[in-house]
Amino acid sequence: MAEPTAKSRKNEKVGEVVSTKMRKTIVVEVSRRVPHRLYKKILTRRKKFYAHDEQETARLGDTVRIVESRPLSRLKRWRLEAVIRRAALVGVEDTVTAAAEAKLEE
Repeated sequence: MAEPTAKSRKNEKVGEVVSTKMRKTIVVEVSRRVPHRLYKKILTRRKKFYAHDEQETARLGDTVRIVESRPLSRLKRWRLEAVIRRAALVGVEDTVTAAAEAKLEE
């Protein structure tokens, strides 16, 4: 009998969303730190993965977990499993607050 809590054997990666400009597709950058073969200095290696985001829940800057899947398109072989941490909304201004501040400056 199969165990109901069996862990999936699919590859998982955790990275940061760097692009959400495509429909139902996100670009996730995964960073890993490896020592140089000869000099042993710690280097950061980065790779971008295209992942399928069916509900379009991920936003720019979010930390997400992606899992391996069947090929969905020419570049997409991953799908979004979970949003681990939301990014802070930077550069978004409230128009009412901005108008009130402009009025006070006059």
